[in-house]
Amino acid sequence: MRFVAQRVSHATLSVNGTPVSEIGYGLIVYFGVQAGDSEEKVEKCMQKVAALRIFEDEAGKMNLSVREIKGEVLLVSQFTLLGDASHGNRPSFTLAERPGRAKELYDYALRYLTDLGVPTRGGVFGADMHIEQINEGPVTIIFEI
Repeated sequence: MRFVAQRVSHATLSVNGTPVSEIGYGLIVYFGVQAGDSEEKVEKCMQKVAALRIFEDEAGKMNLSVREIKGEVLLVSQFTLLGDASHGNRPSFTLAERPGRAKELYDYALRYLTDLGVPTRGGVFGADMHIEQINEGPVTIIFEI
């Protein structure tokens, strides 16, 4: 699994011009499922998202998590995070999980993060989504589990 987590003050997601999800202060997390990923990996990743200390405390240090600031998460499925452009100019997506299984794990991630106490919104799996976000910092963390 690959993630890009960005600290935002606001983010909205729409499909075909219709708003689907919106969050205030928190994180937008772009979520890529790799072939062979499991529910256990989702749990580990969502625990990391909930605990990632990238929000400033009263001293101005990045020392607080999204859960501690009572922020929200917009979790967006994005198979293109698994793109490999090391050969030629057209990325290969052979590392990405099949759509059916990827959707199962994405839906599980939404539920699991919510169960961890983080208000979580999602997009529409497989749709052409339009996302507007106001980055804070900016702070962007890329990780893989």
